[in-house]
Amino acid sequence: MDFSTILAVIAGIVLLVVFFFVFSSLTLWFQSLVSGAQIGLLNIVFMRFRKVPPKLIVESKIMAVKAGISIETDDLESHYLARGNVMRVVQALIAADKASISLKFNQAAAIDLAGRNVLEAVQMSVNPKVIETPLIAAMAKDGIQLKAMSRVTVRANIDRLVGGAGEETVLARVGEGIVTTIGSAVNHKAVLENPDTISKRVLEKGLDAGTAFEILSIDIADVDVGKNIGAELETDRAEADKKIAQAKAEERRAMAYAAEQEMKARVQEMRAKVVEAEAKIPLAIAEAFQKGHLGIMDFYRMKNIVADTDMRDSIALSDKETEEEPQS
Repeated sequence: MDFSTILAVIAGIVLLVVFFFVFSSLTLWFQSLVSGAQIGLLNIVFMRFRKVPPKLIVESKIMAVKAGISIETDDLESHYLARGNVMRVVQALIAADKASISLKFNQAAAIDLAGRNVLEAVQMSVNPKVIETPLIAAMAKDGIQLKAMSRVTVRANIDRLVGGAGEETVLARVGEGIVTTIGSAVNHKAVLENPDTISKRVLEKGLDAGTAFEILSIDIADVDVGKNIGAELETDRAEADKKIAQAKAEERRAMAYAAEQEMKARVQEMRAKVVEAEAKIPLAIAEAFQKGHLGIMDFYRMKNIVADTDMRDSIALSDKETEEEPQS
């Protein structure tokens, strides 16, 4: 095979490849041409080399043109290459235009790349969304607990979708406002009689500041009476005071018992001293005999006095027992 033959084969392959790409793009080019999208044939062909699906770009451009919205083809390709949802952005622009909502392509693309559903946001601007808060418990000044549930009607704020807080923040702020309003009420009856005061005061706080939503209304769906928290707190406090008093009484009792035991020990100590002193009497008597300070008659008289004293004690003890027998 000579060189000219090789060139001919290569040229044929190149022509086949070019024909394939051009032929496959002819349908899309003709579709854009008759739709007024005005996308060049070579631009559609080179989209494949840029790894951009031509069908998606062409259909999105045709959709925008038919809706009267001007979008550059390069902008659509750039948004796709940035991992954005081209079709959803175009649909959002069309929905915003029909609803007379000011929304530019760059703004919609930024919202989409930020991870938010720009089409859902536009739909929410037209048809507000109702968010239901969980059951929120709060206590009025009279100590009665109230449980409230509310429905928050919100509308998407297109200008704050990028960087604005989400639904969780709105629910948290509404819950905080409900707790504050119930807590500032003089008694729970005032809240039960006029539950709309909760929504009015909460709305006055401007809870949608810094969020991606605009709060249209806050409606109290249900208010139930809970526990008597004030009474429970007083009961717990009284129980705690009772335990403290019991502990202090037990402490005083223990101190009194210790003092009693100490006094008994001192009595035993004194008795021991008395016994010790009495034990020294015979020695003193003997010493008195030896020194001549005590005579035998003096000793006998002392013994007689002791005997008389013992006899009187025994008689007095027997009389006392006799008097106590009839009483028993």
